[in-house]
Amino acid sequence: MPPKELIRALRAIVGERYVLVEPEDVVVYEQDGSIFRVMPEIVALPGDVEEVAAVVKAAKRAAVPIVPRGSGTGLAGGAVPAEGGIVLSLARLDRIVKIDLPNRIAIVEPGVINIDVTKAVATEGFFYAPDPSSQAACSIGGNVANNSGGPHTLAYGVTTNHVLGVEVVLDDGQIVWLGGEVHDTPGYDLCGVFVGSEGTMGVVTKIAVKLMRARESVRTLLAIYDRMEDATQAVVEITGAGIIPAALEMMDRTTIEAVESGAPVGFPRDAEAVLLVEVEGVREQTDQCINLIHDICRRGGAREVRVAQDETERQRLWKGRKGAFGAMGALAPNYYVNDGVVPRSQLPAIMKRVAEISKQFNLRIANVFHAGDGNLHPNILFDMRAPGELDRVIEAGAAILTACIELGGSITGEHGVGIEKKAYIGLLFSEADLEAMTRVRKALDPDGRFNPAKLFPTPASCGEVRRQPAHMPAGMWI
Repeated sequence: MPPKELIRALRAIVGERYVLVEPEDVVVYEQDGSIFRVMPEIVALPGDVEEVAAVVKAAKRAAVPIVPRGSGTGLAGGAVPAEGGIVLSLARLDRIVKIDLPNRIAIVEPGVINIDVTKAVATEGFFYAPDPSSQAACSIGGNVANNSGGPHTLAYGVTTNHVLGVEVVLDDGQIVWLGGEVHDTPGYDLCGVFVGSEGTMGVVTKIAVKLMRARESVRTLLAIYDRMEDATQAVVEITGAGIIPAALEMMDRTTIEAVESGAPVGFPRDAEAVLLVEVEGVREQTDQCINLIHDICRRGGAREVRVAQDETERQRLWKGRKGAFGAMGALAPNYYVNDGVVPRSQLPAIMKRVAEISKQFNLRIANVFHAGDGNLHPNILFDMRAPGELDRVIEAGAAILTACIELGGSITGEHGVGIEKKAYIGLLFSEADLEAMTRVRKALDPDGRFNPAKLFPTPASCGEVRRQPAHMPAGMWI
């Protein structure tokens, strides 16, 4: 189908207003939260599942790719149209379709913003547990695509632990439900296959999510350290004592500097690291746990331990943590967010390796991460305008991911693989592993049109594409 005919077909489906082709209109869809950019050819914004299915059918007839897009907050290039085609924005599918508090579920469309699910049920004493740092902006559909986590992953798990079912549009435009509104539906767990598939198998158009009861008591503690080694060892000792906090976060001196330079919350600028620890449950339990954690931190070398005395103080501490990524702009023009995982027992070792990599590549690295589940977020600070600096950033990122694997970890904890890490996935999985996963993908997307050039290695690998502009898809730049 010629491009003009495809555009006419799409406008007949979703309306002329919701098909964008002019450069000044599509430019805002060229990038997600990563360092990759590709100018889209066509952006379509359907308003319901039937329009999504019709767009998918039109794309199939035209033999063009489809790139599903949520809020564009992803950090691995998953929403970047690397091979052109149609960017399918799901922003208009933003309804909370159903709330069923007796059964503790909600049915939401993919464009619903994460925090809005909790806002919709908070007055009834419920909440939606997955809480990425971008939860005020990220969409549930994007969370499903990347199996997103957040600070409270340690206690509650990632997105897949809170999704019961998904309505999806398949390659031929068929609309089906995988899973449902109850736990453990019979048959293959195809819902589990879709969660974390990064848009490579179809388009999710509704999600059945679990709701949880708000806890009676929440206690939050900030421990301040003069040595990174003491802070990381405290994480090992807290969890080793049998305490499972709701959240166990860490920030280093550089991150503290960024936060306090932008929107200060009272973190001590001279500290080498701080731990932010939160426990939830019945009051007697949280009081006991916070006292035990207080003692572990002090015995382990914390120079000061502060327990939030009220909700205002607690929210101020979390404002600093959740605003940490955005605060990096106070220190450098650009930053590259890494996303590796190690076993908790290896936190002291990986932080030492990150410091060595920082020196090796002469790059400043700010660390802010989910220490409780070993999910690192080294932020490599740089200036993209400096010749050769981006190459060093990419090499440093690869070195960190390689170190994570060597220490028994993984290349991603919650951001997904996308374009960013597909060159490194072969370090984690064997050829047989990757072939098995590819067969599953092909069973649902035989033509390879859903979000191509993502997740799996391609002949022009991620690292090669970044370093050699001649290998970039048309329009791609970073």
